[in-house]
Amino acid sequence: MARRRSAEEVQRLLDEYRQSGEGRKEYCRQKGIPLSTLAYYLRRQTLKARPRLARVKLTTAANSAASFALVLGNGRRIEGGWNFRDADLARLIRVAEAQ
Repeated sequence: MARRRSAEEVQRLLDEYRQSGEGRKEYCRQKGIPLSTLAYYLRRQTLKARPRLARVKLTTAANSAASFALVLGNGRRIEGGWNFRDADLARLIRVAEAQ
């Protein structure tokens, strides 16, 4: 049975692979690791890098036409009007999702 690599070892392998400029088969042959293992590590890293979606709950407020509230998973609440430019709203969402 193959031994488990630590997260640091996996990251080092991926960094070396990317810097080598070699194809997957050649790199795996030189390192003595199965091609499927490298593919798994690359796929897992790609999935971790994807932005995650945040669950939202829509509610109505007394003056819902003029305001909104964004409630984060940790309980923080951001309230404001809809006077956002597209770029500002996108930035707010990026910052909120990063928390």
